[in-house]
Amino acid sequence: MKKRISMLLAAAMMLALVSCGNSNQNPPSNQSNPGSNTSANQSNSSADGDTASDYHIAIITGSVSQSEDDRRGAEAFQAKYGEDMVKLDIYPDNFTEELETTIQKIVNMADDPLMKAIIVNQAVPGTTEAFRQVKEKRPDILCIAGEGHEDLPEIGSAADLVCNNDFVSRGYLIIRTAHELGADTFVHISFPRHMAYETMSRRVAVMEEACKEFNMKFELETAPDPTSDVGIPGAQAYILENVPAWVEKYGEKAAYFCTNDAHTEPLLKQLFKYGGYFIEADLPSPLMGYPGALGLDLSEEAGDFAKILAKVESSVCATTTDSGVSGEGRFGTWAYSYGYTLSAGLAEHAKNVIDGKAEITDMDAVATALKVYSPEAEWNGAGYTNATTGVKSDNVFLIYQDTYIMGNPGKYMGSTSVEIPEKYYTVS
Repeated sequence: MKKRISMLLAAAMMLALVSCGNSNQNPPSNQSNPGSNTSANQSNSSADGDTASDYHIAIITGSVSQSEDDRRGAEAFQAKYGEDMVKLDIYPDNFTEELETTIQKIVNMADDPLMKAIIVNQAVPGTTEAFRQVKEKRPDILCIAGEGHEDLPEIGSAADLVCNNDFVSRGYLIIRTAHELGADTFVHISFPRHMAYETMSRRVAVMEEACKEFNMKFELETAPDPTSDVGIPGAQAYILENVPAWVEKYGEKAAYFCTNDAHTEPLLKQLFKYGGYFIEADLPSPLMGYPGALGLDLSEEAGDFAKILAKVESSVCATTTDSGVSGEGRFGTWAYSYGYTLSAGLAEHAKNVIDGKAEITDMDAVATALKVYSPEAEWNGAGYTNATTGVKSDNVFLIYQDTYIMGNPGKYMGSTSVEIPEKYYTVS
């Protein structure tokens, strides 16, 4: 049975978290943790007036063009604790071709004698090797991977902690939600590189199986890889050109899902015009694709996800397709950005571990840290189980947030309380 993440913070505590930026974590443990020997008494003043131990935390993400939310979450954590403590870097956009550069950027962080934790989100290919090299140089440094692109058992062997979106549960829940909203067809858009990842190949297998349960048609479409020669502009142009034909082929009751962030904005833009459903992005966020597709300026709402979601929802519900169908009740997201929350939340968890307030593989402590940056969200999750061997990992967690459908009367779909049928955990 799946172990749910229990949420330990009461509403009053969460209000305190939001107002002062501190998290109420588990008491210090007698068990030693990597990097926990740093004295909390050795402190400097951080940017927000809190005290911070005399150590450094690094967060490495993709660029704004490839994964904006991941980067903004890293910047939010840095703004909270200060540039003296938090060091940021970006791996190359074309990380598949610049593997050595990616590895070196991560490993270079270990040259800092005050470095105590390195978080990579998303943990693109090369992260496993980089973490191995870091541990050889500095075994005291915490190595944390967010959204690993490499096989999870492999990266889990090098990292202290890995957190990925729950591709098994979401594979089922996205289809279930599409069915509840009235979709009769599900269209999955990807490319060979992504389909070679275990997380994505297992999820699409779960989606196809769930479509059978809910009597929905399942369709596969291929689009260019943004890291290929066509780049992001070429990949996005392909989506813009092909969605009208897909809608004509599958009808306006089809729900669409793409595995790449760069594909999301053009897909949404065309669905608003031609019709269809969009349950949530691969890495969900109200900032993922929606602002660009809707032409929204969210500079005044930056960092305030309640206001961001309200503005996006209002605009979505005001859209109508060429055939007169409203966007209301057809488009969804997570209320809080997954990429943003993961970058900031994993760094918050690392800080708590270093300060002796949490243990690295405590799922409740991870959830508590995520809640600092998603105070009203419901989360659920489980430890990763290898579908081939049946072995459950103690340092690789799969997590997900409740789905929010814009303009839907209930708003939240209650996804985190749905019991996933056991058969889906062995689908591969």
